[in-house]
Amino acid sequence: MEYSFVSATFLLLLITDPLGNIPVFISGLQQVRPERRRLVAIRECAIAFGAMLFFMLFGRPFLELFHLTDHSLRVAGGVILFLIAIHMVFPPEDQANSEEQKPREPFIVPIAIPMIAGPSALATAMLVASGNPQKLPMWVAALTITIAITLVVFLFSVKLKEMLGEQVILAIERLMGLVLCALAVEMLLGGLAVYLKSAG
Repeated sequence: MEYSFVSATFLLLLITDPLGNIPVFISGLQQVRPERRRLVAIRECAIAFGAMLFFMLFGRPFLELFHLTDHSLRVAGGVILFLIAIHMVFPPEDQANSEEQKPREPFIVPIAIPMIAGPSALATAMLVASGNPQKLPMWVAALTITIAITLVVFLFSVKLKEMLGEQVILAIERLMGLVLCALAVEMLLGGLAVYLKSAG
């Protein structure tokens, strides 16, 4: 699957899922003083950006170190994205209970990692960049826009939750899950097609 700037940005937004993470973010900052919440949001987004940027920059050497091919990574990425999409469309019933956080200011865990830069987001960043390393500045720009949108959503999370309501946020997340499911199938079929062509 050949990515463009728009498709890469859209894919990264689907994976990081800022709208779906609003309830978790609000819950994680309940014990943080109101005057520090903006600073915490900026700090956690910056940490997530650094982690995903690291995987973008060093994804190709990682593949070469373990002798992994692009199409094997595409197949693996397609499977992972499909599982994430299924989780978005059919969230577990005990998800609300898992949103409870310890009464302390979050640092790196759980907001930066794994809520924003989870394993699937890190793998996707590496997959996008390794597919066409010549366009690395474009992928970095797509990542920058993704994290910027995530930060804006988090800064206005309370207002967005009040304005849209939990049902609308849930509906948007499930719609994004359906789109991500289609992208995952496309990625999986593309990787299999390249593998079968090379094997034949």
